[in-house]
Amino acid sequence: MKSASYAIDGTAIKIVASSPGAQNVYIHVEGNAVVYLGGSDVTTTNGMPTEKNAVPINIFVPRGNELWGICGAGTENVRILTEGA
Repeated sequence: MKSASYAIDGTAIKIVASSPGAQNVYIHVEGNAVVYLGGSDVTTTNGMPTEKNAVPINIFVPRGNELWGICGAGTENVRILTEGA
């Protein structure tokens, strides 16, 4: 497993890089802001919203795909756990 931490703000940021195989990704938003997830085109309008201050969520990322995040207000710390070394 690999772990990472990102400070996500109003500019979309790549939080999971593409991989030659599919990945199960665990994401935990540490604070009370909503982080929106999606592709490189993610916005607060089209992204999948996360729950505020909730347990980690599991997302399946197909091979060759990336996962991006953007925060609707302020900056939010997000922890990521992915498969791989």
